[in-house]
Amino acid sequence: MKNTLILYAFCLVFCFGFQSNIAQKTKQKKTKYDVAAFYWPAYHPDSRFKDIGVFPDGKGEWEAIYKAKPKFVGHEVPKVPLWGYEDESDPVVMAKKIKKAVKHGVNVMIFDWYWYDNKPFLEETLNKGFLKAKNSTDMRFYLMWANHDHGSYLDPANPDKSKIYWRGGVSREIFEGMIDHIINDYFKKPNYYKINGEPVISIYELSTFMKGIGGAEKAKEALDYFTKKTIEAGFPGLHLQAILWGNIPKGLKDVPGDKVQTQSATVEYFGFKSMTNYQWCHIVKPTGEYTLWGEKAIKKWDEWDTTFKIPYCPQVSIGWDCNPRYPVENKSLVVNTKPEYFKTFLQKAKEYVDKHPNQPRLITINAWNEWAEGSYLEPDEKHGYDNLKAVKSVFIDGK
Repeated sequence: MKNTLILYAFCLVFCFGFQSNIAQKTKQKKTKYDVAAFYWPAYHPDSRFKDIGVFPDGKGEWEAIYKAKPKFVGHEVPKVPLWGYEDESDPVVMAKKIKKAVKHGVNVMIFDWYWYDNKPFLEETLNKGFLKAKNSTDMRFYLMWANHDHGSYLDPANPDKSKIYWRGGVSREIFEGMIDHIINDYFKKPNYYKINGEPVISIYELSTFMKGIGGAEKAKEALDYFTKKTIEAGFPGLHLQAILWGNIPKGLKDVPGDKVQTQSATVEYFGFKSMTNYQWCHIVKPTGEYTLWGEKAIKKWDEWDTTFKIPYCPQVSIGWDCNPRYPVENKSLVVNTKPEYFKTFLQKAKEYVDKHPNQPRLITINAWNEWAEGSYLEPDEKHGYDNLKAVKSVFIDGK
């Protein structure tokens, strides 16, 4: 009897270990690529919307989506979310998003993160929704400091988009307080996204950061301080990621020696370790057919590969149509966006990463939920889950 029990116990241990190895290998297969979707956290009743007099319905930017009207014959608005107009600061709602995202191969969220007048904006999505979701640790996240000026672009009733509500630049004193918050309240979370153990943070507008803090030298000193504080918090370093578009200066005139004359030299000077894009509209004017727009955008990848010394992480956009934010027609849009076309560009991004084995295996997507800009992975009534299925097909199923 004793021998039988020992044999039974051995079988249990062996079988459990064998199954665990299978599960581990399966998990490794699914996480071979880090597929990160940008997240626009404006679909909840943030109190600061009242400060600027927008979205009185109390549902955040959902109001711009369900009130959107077609601007021309054949204009496909309003976009209708399959899940309805949910409050993303609700952890139950966010738990569903996390579950669906991970199931389809989106294993990282990049939260657009704001700091105006020395306090946060739209942070409740992350704090109350994502981080309090019961399955939050199933998914990693990191921040893109969206440090642009914020203005009437957000107001769908105002045709004048030049009005500024909040300035994106910060002083050194505000910057230091801001990064203490970032390090203590986000970097230290177990599921904060890291590369080589270093927490990753993107900066959307380098030029705005430089201007606000007093020039290139002071901006570098501030970023060096950020790295120092991150190391003091127990990390091996800080992984700064540049959002690459026209906001990165080609020349830094206030740097001694005047040696920084290219965008590549600029990002090296500040200590950035990788770069990606936020949206193809920053690279190629969004007009005409989606596929032609995308082909023009990804031609830049090889160019950046040779002109920059730091690695480029490929980015794919799903579409572009910002008309829900305008009371009159805005002709800046692309047409004929289809999940199968989106899938083609995902495959190209995967191929790019495969050809660069010594860089982070990171692909970024615009976006999880840029509904007001026509670029979203969340399911809608027209395509259902097809955009998410495209991600799964490429990065999990390998098709």
